[in-house]
Amino acid sequence: MTAAILLCAGGSSRFIGDQPKLLAPFRGRPLVTWALEHVAGAWLDETIVVVGPVDLSGLLPGGAVIVENPAWASGQASSLLAGIAAAEERGHEVVVVGLGDQPLIPPEAWSAVADTNSPIAVASFKGWRTPPTRLARSVWALLPRDGDVGARALMLARPDLVEEVPCPGEALDVDTTEDLIR
Repeated sequence: MTAAILLCAGGSSRFIGDQPKLLAPFRGRPLVTWALEHVAGAWLDETIVVVGPVDLSGLLPGGAVIVENPAWASGQASSLLAGIAAAEERGHEVVVVGLGDQPLIPPEAWSAVADTNSPIAVASFKGWRTPPTRLARSVWALLPRDGDVGARALMLARPDLVEEVPCPGEALDVDTTEDLIR
């Protein structure tokens, strides 16, 4: 069984705006709704959404498993581990992890990464590696335990386990208000 994990718990420290980044308008809708819609369209076995300081309850699709990360301020590792723990508890063997601030990653990219057999697979958009990232249960114990790092640290440490998957879409990652405008 394969779960999608959408990380939506960051503090958005680089984003200066009138509202939280994930709720900022992007093409007429809150930014996070794009990622939520695309991950749901990949039809993985389950969707786990890791949340932090921003209330996303009115935007989450029915059936999504909500995981609150009370340690969200400690960095991405805590959110990734919270999602992995939920997937493990629910019996998943594989997770595909993505970010709530990447609105242009289509369902086809999520599916392509999920469909590999590699212990770690990462989407590649015109040669640029970025989530979604597939992580098999066999590598979960190797993930960073703290800090503002995710699976990228593991991919750097163990390139022999990584498969790059060419994907359609655009790797836009909204970190600043300038990114959102662009």
